[in-house]
Amino acid sequence: MLVYWNKIGYISTYVSKTIILMIMNTVELFENERASGYDEFVETWIPNYHYFLDQLPKILSEIEHKDLLVVGCGTGNEIERFVDTSESWKITGVDPSPEMIGQAREKFEADENVNLVEGLVSDLDEGKQYGAATLLLVLHFLKDDGEKLGMLQDICKRMMSQAPLVLLDITGNKEQIQQNLGLLRLLLPKGIDETQVAQRLQRIEHELLHVSEERLAELCEEAGFEPPVRFFQSSIYMGWITRKKDIISFS
Repeated sequence: MLVYWNKIGYISTYVSKTIILMIMNTVELFENERASGYDEFVETWIPNYHYFLDQLPKILSEIEHKDLLVVGCGTGNEIERFVDTSESWKITGVDPSPEMIGQAREKFEADENVNLVEGLVSDLDEGKQYGAATLLLVLHFLKDDGEKLGMLQDICKRMMSQAPLVLLDITGNKEQIQQNLGLLRLLLPKGIDETQVAQRLQRIEHELLHVSEERLAELCEEAGFEPPVRFFQSSIYMGWITRKKDIISFS
């Protein structure tokens, strides 16, 4: 497994979304070969990834205000599902990686309903309120010391009352993660180098910053959302939907 060093320590090149680790004012990004290999990575390491994405337009089909915020949009995999529907969605994708945003822009350059922003959620105008949002494969890169909560609060501030938020993340307590990693190993495609598999599974268990289902629910509620409902699971990856509460008071 390839690693590199910077002033916040080493980060594996085998990561599964734009990393938004705001430590020592540093934002880690997918760049170069890590960005170009992202789509292949998620197809390999996230069983039923495409199935999950395919369900997003159905899950959000009854939303009245079809104005979607896609946080950590990467190369635009989620956006593509909404563009391909018969419904007219206006979509804002935000990601801090220039290369990932560049790849997404190549996909959607002719679509006037897609706006792509290189930056963080906190860079977006709070006056713009979205009818729905997605946050996929981001939270497990953020520390639970205010970073996870801050991300969720930044999203909540930019959403209409009762607007839904769909999440996908590595979730579970220690025992659940260990058991589901065993299942994940069985679900991986044949032919992956066993050393790579062992290193990746080790990284997931000991280095990524996943939280339990109970803690995720607490974070959502503290950020201004209703208790989330789990509607999807594929090994360690769980999908949730929640809504912004009617009355929110941000400090």
